Amino acid sequence: MSDDDYVYDEASGEWRPKSEMAEANRTVVRDASGNELADGDSVTLIKDLKVKGAGQTLKQGTVIRSIRLTDNPEEIDCRHDTIKGLVLRTEFVRKR
Repeated sequence: MSDDDYVYDEASGEWRPKSEMAEANRTVVRDASGNELADGDSVTLIKDLKVKGAGQTLKQGTVIRSIRLTDNPEEIDCRHDTIKGLVLRTEFVRKR
């Protein structure tokens, strides 16, 4: 291993492997049931949601495919057939 494979951890004051630090900094995104979400997952809405700006309501049970995680662990970026650029809160979805 070279020196580039290590990162200084300010919390512990030690040099640690990059892979170990990447794991420690990973945020876990969970749905309303507590299941872990990942990029590309499909989710189902657990309640009717009015979509701001679209004048449309997404009904409970609607399936949203190919989600993308955002920097905020409480929000996911997704697409619906009629709505592009849709951002949903994880508290209103369940992993399919």
